[in-house]
Amino acid sequence: MNNFEISGNIVDILSETIYAGTIFVENGKIKNIVKSTKSFPNYIMPGFVDAHIHIESSMLPPSEFARLASVHGTVATVSDPHEIANVLGVKGVEWMIENAKEVPFKIFFGVPSCVPATTFETSGAIINADEVKFLFEKYNLKYLSEMMNFPGVIYSDSEVLKKLDIAKSMNKPIDGHIPGISGADLSKYIASGITTDHECFTKEEALEKVKQGMKILIREGSAAKNYEALSPILEDYPDMCMFCTDDSHPDTLSEMHIKDTVIRALDNGYDFMNVLKAAILNPIKHYSLEVGLLQKDDFADFIVVDNFQNFNVLKSYIDGELIVENGKTLIEHKQVMPINVFNANAKNESDFELLINQSEYPVIVAKDGELITERMNYQINEIGKDFQPNINDDILKIAVINRYQDTKPAVALIHNIGIKKGAIATTVAHDSHNIIAVGVDNFSICKAVNSVIESKGGMSVYDGESIHHLPLPIAGLMSDQDGYEVAAKYRKLQEIVAELGSPLKSPFMTLSFMALLVIPKIKLSDKGLFDGEKFDFIK
Repeated sequence: MNNFEISGNIVDILSETIYAGTIFVENGKIKNIVKSTKSFPNYIMPGFVDAHIHIESSMLPPSEFARLASVHGTVATVSDPHEIANVLGVKGVEWMIENAKEVPFKIFFGVPSCVPATTFETSGAIINADEVKFLFEKYNLKYLSEMMNFPGVIYSDSEVLKKLDIAKSMNKPIDGHIPGISGADLSKYIASGITTDHECFTKEEALEKVKQGMKILIREGSAAKNYEALSPILEDYPDMCMFCTDDSHPDTLSEMHIKDTVIRALDNGYDFMNVLKAAILNPIKHYSLEVGLLQKDDFADFIVVDNFQNFNVLKSYIDGELIVENGKTLIEHKQVMPINVFNANAKNESDFELLINQSEYPVIVAKDGELITERMNYQINEIGKDFQPNINDDILKIAVINRYQDTKPAVALIHNIGIKKGAIATTVAHDSHNIIAVGVDNFSICKAVNSVIESKGGMSVYDGESIHHLPLPIAGLMSDQDGYEVAAKYRKLQEIVAELGSPLKSPFMTLSFMALLVIPKIKLSDKGLFDGEKFDFIK
């Protein structure tokens, strides 16, 4: 079983050397490595590891995600099933674990720490401290996932502290999520045992955290991109950095993954071994992952590439099993049984009216490529009437609709989406994954929203004449179809949104974060407009 030998130039990250040799694999592990004086054209190296990802954001189940990620030389992920947990709770986490077992790819799940992420939104489930303990004990999951409830840590919320104590008692790492916080509050957060953060926006923010022992995850996802700001810490603190994508939509995943951050870092002149530490070694060590590092008796997890300029993946192995050959995945598409919860009924055009009784109204200002938003005040000309979006000023309506209970939508205003007609809607709306929509008028918003409701989850574009739709039957987050076909359909939706006038690189991803209350400055939940700095509703 999986017995073979393979020769090439072996990349040893632990000794920081590259040498010619032959690897002997038996029963999925490296039995021996023999150095050679021969010359080889190829390089054998450990595979890449995504240090923090929500697989659900790829809109693919773990078994299908593995097919797309593997061709980029990725062999493992540190995966937070937080998204499906907010929809289905423990049942959703268990579904992800079982589906991941269907394929030869190493997905290491954490236990979601914040379900729901806040009490200011409606989610489909709650995971309490007892359930956190249950998931650790039953499945031996690797870590406590990102603690987004930083006020709960700073102000010593009893349930939050109980979850942290459970993880620490089991010697599990704890992931962080604390954007823009510094000083005493940051110190208290770190002192609670939280060891990583993937939400830094500036080098200065990252350095303050690193100097207190926190490891920084440098993120390049579909919408949130922080490499440019954070990569300088690779030079001075190579042991404190990891690469991650966090949220990568299917079109992005079909084209790139961690490998592309590695290429970029090397092009920028960063030390070869330091870059590989961030992409491979550091997450394996930090999370105690059972992933091979090309040492004797290690799991036979490695990739074969032809150069260090673009890292063409000739072969990829997991536990000695060949899963990629000449850039093509050998992992088969698996049929899955969708799981979901969806209780919203079709909406009426009048449900999206917004009566404003003040001369100025707060507006969400979206920022391309960032999770953070800005706030602006907009002059209201007709007080007491339903607000009519102003396309010239790019002031559109945004709505969040509770998918778990049939209630009235929350409606607000947004700037920088840019569409000139129609509307877009999606059930991928972090973190509770209610329906979120934006459009130029009530009719268009209603059309896009009802398309999503009819399929009980998905993404829709109403172009002013017809509906274009991508169903997501698994929890309203993931498709059960071939990943490359999903990527093509999603790419087409993006193109239609661009034709409607949006300049955003990833409009659906940007829209999905407009409901992410734990990232400042102003967001919208199904319960109302929210101030992410004061952590309370805007009155």
